[in-house]
Amino acid sequence: MLERIFSELGPWNWLVLGFVLLTLEIILPGVFLVWIGLAALAVGVLSIAIWEFSLWIWQVQILVFLVFSLLSAWLGYRFVRRDESPSDQPLLNQRARQLVGRTGTLDEAIRDGRGRLKLGDTWWPVNGPDAAPGTKVRVVAATDGDLVVEPV
Repeated sequence: MLERIFSELGPWNWLVLGFVLLTLEIILPGVFLVWIGLAALAVGVLSIAIWEFSLWIWQVQILVFLVFSLLSAWLGYRFVRRDESPSDQPLLNQRARQLVGRTGTLDEAIRDGRGRLKLGDTWWPVNGPDAAPGTKVRVVAATDGDLVVEPV
């Protein structure tokens, strides 16, 4: 059945698929279908140029389409990522890293390098040298949601 569709439509099936995918990108924005649509258009243009070659069977066309899709998605990702400017708030949504430099008083002791510290309204797991409750500590780093502290 696929072979019949490919032979009847010829190279136009790729062009139609490309325009359908580009139209879907407009209707359902997500900046992903555009790259696949451009790959389909490229295969369509290539098909128009080399349709008469016996090697250009539908299986080869699909493989070329898959390769073009991956290549265009990768190039599109590189193109879009290149345009990003640095943020004026690099620690936004990185709450633990925002606490580096703050000081607090231990409510619970640090034993065997692990403990808890309350900063604001949140209890944070902390790593650091053993210390008794009431010890004033400074947050020196944040790793994997834990705060690394040292006595002040």
